[in-house]
Amino acid sequence: MANITSADQIKRDVSLVDLLAKLGHRPSYRSGKELFYKSMLREERTPSLCVNENLNVWFDHGGAGVSQKQGGNVIDFALAYWFPSDFGQVLKRISETMLLDLPANIQPASRPRKTTSQSEKLTNYKVTGIKEIGDNQKIKAYLKGRGIYEQAKGRIKEVYYEIVTGPKAGKSFFCAGWQNDLGSWELSNKGKHFKFKACLGRKGITTIAGSESRVTLFEGYMDYLSWLADNPKATDTVIVLNSVNLLDSALSKIASFPSVQAYFDRDRAGEKAFLQLKNVVPHAQDRSSLYRKYKDYNDLLISRPSQAVIYEESHIYEKMMSSFKR
Repeated sequence: MANITSADQIKRDVSLVDLLAKLGHRPSYRSGKELFYKSMLREERTPSLCVNENLNVWFDHGGAGVSQKQGGNVIDFALAYWFPSDFGQVLKRISETMLLDLPANIQPASRPRKTTSQSEKLTNYKVTGIKEIGDNQKIKAYLKGRGIYEQAKGRIKEVYYEIVTGPKAGKSFFCAGWQNDLGSWELSNKGKHFKFKACLGRKGITTIAGSESRVTLFEGYMDYLSWLADNPKATDTVIVLNSVNLLDSALSKIASFPSVQAYFDRDRAGEKAFLQLKNVVPHAQDRSSLYRKYKDYNDLLISRPSQAVIYEESHIYEKMMSSFKR
């Protein structure tokens, strides 16, 4: 038996994937660093409970079960799985399942003070569907308008969700979305009279694994896809901050790479972020001069002449002649 001295040690050392295996649950499939299970917290047919094996956290995209917990660490999962058991009972069940030596006077887990931001407002929601892009014409038009529809295939999903409480309770919405490293959905959408960004769950960075010698950083996912349009064969490891305020959480990953390229926005926040990066990683390179006349990489991309226009002009004779055919 392993000796356990605190609940914090359980959070740190007990693998959620191993606990699920001990309980008889196997993942249906893997997507990158994420393992997807058919939720054991409620009835469902499509696997939507996601476990990030590296971070040892979980998130149920299908919504909260009877416990009203929808994600968190291994203890949060146990509280949801053995609901309505209390904290002490749950720790005992984990120790029995994982063959841990649990003392009677185990110390409770410390909980960091919760912070809030505008990007974390959507906490009263239920995800109702995740689909590949293509069917929703509004999302398709949005991505085409940003010039990255082809790059978005397989990298961005159609995310459908419903507000559960508050003045908008019962209303359904959809957005283009991608996951961050915590398994939450980062959202982006734009219409005629609105521009929308939010996060369903905990805000976090998004890491796309690649080369161990070169990492490329972006503030936003659309800038990453814009860069990918120009560099389709790139093998860099990519880190998308999803918010310039999350740079701190990425610095420990970045420092080990011999080559660090940053494509931050050309504004005060982007300049400040690069100076912060440079102080920690002196060999980091600022690549924003590539789009010196624009705010960011995506602005540069959509400023270019449309390939569709070029096609129309080069085939204008054929189109004119076809109109005369009987």
